[in-house]
Amino acid sequence: MVGLQILAIVIFVAVFTLATLRKVHLGVIMLAAAAGVGIWLADMEMDDIIGGFPVSLLVLLAGVTYFFAIAQQNGTVDRIINVVITRIGDRAVLLPFAMFGLTTGIAAMGAPLAGLVMMPIAMPLAKKYGINRTLMGIAVGSGISGGGFAPTSLFGIVTYGTAHSVGIDLNPLLLFVIALAFNVVLLLTAFILFGGLKLLKSPDRFDRDTTPRPGFATKDPLPSHPFEREGYTTRSRAVATTVLERASEAPPASTPMTLAQKCTVLCMAGLVLSVVAVAMVGLDPDIGILCFVFATVMTLVDPSTGRAAVAKIDWSTILMVGGIITYVGVLQTMGAVDMLGEAASSVGTPLLAAFIICLIGGLVSAFASTTGMLAALVPLAIPLVSGGDIAGWAVIAALGVCSSIVDVSPFSTVGATAVATVDEDERPRVTANLTRWGLSMVVVGPLAMVGALVLPTML
Repeated sequence: MVGLQILAIVIFVAVFTLATLRKVHLGVIMLAAAAGVGIWLADMEMDDIIGGFPVSLLVLLAGVTYFFAIAQQNGTVDRIINVVITRIGDRAVLLPFAMFGLTTGIAAMGAPLAGLVMMPIAMPLAKKYGINRTLMGIAVGSGISGGGFAPTSLFGIVTYGTAHSVGIDLNPLLLFVIALAFNVVLLLTAFILFGGLKLLKSPDRFDRDTTPRPGFATKDPLPSHPFEREGYTTRSRAVATTVLERASEAPPASTPMTLAQKCTVLCMAGLVLSVVAVAMVGLDPDIGILCFVFATVMTLVDPSTGRAAVAKIDWSTILMVGGIITYVGVLQTMGAVDMLGEAASSVGTPLLAAFIICLIGGLVSAFASTTGMLAALVPLAIPLVSGGDIAGWAVIAALGVCSSIVDVSPFSTVGATAVATVDEDERPRVTANLTRWGLSMVVVGPLAMVGALVLPTML
C-alpha cells in the first residue's frame, strides 16, 4: 500500500511539472489523473472521485469574479482609480503608498492579477517623480499579494476555502489582516531600502499635463524581457499587453457617475459591510452567494454589463483549483496525506516542519502558479497540525503569505510585468533588484511568518 501511495504522490508532482513545462491547463490534466489514480490505484468509484470536486469553492469563485467583472465592465473601477490619482496631486512621497492602496483594492475584487492594471500607470509616474522603479514595482506587487487574501479575492478564497474543507478553522478576515499587515511591513522596508526617504527631502518633479490616467496606454509593443527564453514570459507578457491595450476610456473625475456606477459603489459597500457584519455575529458568511445577490441588483440596473460579465467569470481558475483539490481528495482516501504527515514529523519539531513547508511553498510559487500551490499545499499541511502542537490557522496563514510574497520576482507574472513596463535601459537593474528581493522572500517569509504566527501558538 505504501508503494501505491508513493506512486500517487509521484504522479501528482509529475502532472504539476508536465503542465508547467508544456504550458497546458493544470486542472484538465489533474482531473484526468485523479480519475485514473482513483480507479486503478485507490479502487474508488467514479462518483466518489467526482464527489471530491469542491462545488462550494466553485460557487464562491464564480460569484466573486462575476460581481467584480460587472464593476470593471461598467467603468466603476476606473473611476475609483482616477479619483485617487487626482487626489494625490504632486505629493511624490505618497505615490508608492497610493499605488499600494489602489492595487490592494483592485486585487481584493476577485482576481489578484487584476491589480496588474496599476503597473503601466505606476511605472511612468515613478519615472516622472524620480522614484526608484524597484520600489514602485514592490509597492504594486505587495498590493497584489495583500489584496489577494481578502475574503473576496482568489488567494484568500482558495486558502480559507481549502482549509475549511479539510476541517481547519481559519477566519477569512484574520487571514486578510495578516497578509495585509505583512505586506505593509514589506512596503515600508522597500521604501527605506530603495530611496523612499529621499522623497521626503527632494522637491516634487511632477508634470500634471502628462499624468498617466486609468486610460493610459501605449501603441508600442512591449519590449523583450531581458531574461526571456522561449515561452518563459508568455503569460506575463500577455497580461501586461492586455493591461496596456485595455486603455479603458475612463471619464474625468468631474463627469457625473452613471446610475450603474452609483449602484455598483453601493453594492460594493454593501458586500463589504455584509461580510463584516455576518462575521461579527459569529457566523460564516457565504461570500459567493452574497456576491451573486448584489450582482443580481447590478445586472437588473444595467443588463448589458451583466451579460458581458458572465464571460469574465474565472472558469480557468475554478477548473484548476477544482482539479487539484479533487486529486488531493484521492490522495487523502489512499492515506498518502497521512503518510506525508508522518514523514514531516520525522523532520524534527513541528516548528521546523512548518518552516520547511512554507519554504517549499515560497520556492515553488516563485516559478509556478501561486493559486495552484495554495490549493495543493494547504491540504498537505493537515498532518502538521493534527497533533495539536501548533495551531492550524497559523500554519495555513503563514503558508499562504509565504507563497504569494515571492511573486514580485521577475520569474513570476507580477515581477515580469514590472520589468516589461519600464524603459529598456532600466530593465537590467530592475530585474536584478526584483530577483534579489523576490528570492530573498523565499527565506525571509517563512522565518518571519513562522516566527510571528506559528511559534507563539506553541508557547
